[in-house]
Amino acid sequence: MSLTADLPLTSITSDPSRISQLLATAHFAAVAHSQQRRKSPSSPAYVQHPLHVAALLASPASSLHPDPPVEVLQAAMLHDVIEDTETTVEELRERFGHVVTNIVLECSDDKSLSKEARKQAQIDHSPHKSDEAKHVKLADKLSNLTDLMSSKGRPAGWSVQRIQEYFVWSKRVTDSCKHVNPGLGEQLDEIYRNGTFELGGKTYKCHPECE
Repeated sequence: MSLTADLPLTSITSDPSRISQLLATAHFAAVAHSQQRRKSPSSPAYVQHPLHVAALLASPASSLHPDPPVEVLQAAMLHDVIEDTETTVEELRERFGHVVTNIVLECSDDKSLSKEARKQAQIDHSPHKSDEAKHVKLADKLSNLTDLMSSKGRPAGWSVQRIQEYFVWSKRVTDSCKHVNPGLGEQLDEIYRNGTFELGGKTYKCHPECE
């Protein structure tokens, strides 16, 4: 299912002027997240994450390569601004239009729910998202899982159990999305099957149940 069946997405190849819109989107995301840091030991600027999500979607390994839709890249850069910043839906719609805003809304959790309810909602709703939102969700999870595999990237203080539980949960979310982007889906499957991480001088499987 696509949000844009009657309104084709645009690409940089078809409209090179969209490059300026991508840069403006990156700037908007940087300002919106300017007071936030990632929870890893080095505490990098939070905006590195949404920019990485967009970069993954544009990468050669992505099935959207070599000409990813600009709106999907914009939504990737903005996917946390409704959920985690003071940005309003109205502001986002005015700046970036209905298509981008609707993708972002699909990728946003309902913060009125408990953490566990939000995690279950992601599993339940994932199969019913638009293809555009599924692309963003796959790249979002791939970015987070890549960080978790690195001692420099994962949040400080996470136990082996918590790390592995995140991988198990992420697989339940992404399994219903990966058909839209086999390239990213293959990367995720490789992590689930063979990925490892080190903690306390020992090596552990990322997904303890996946062979």
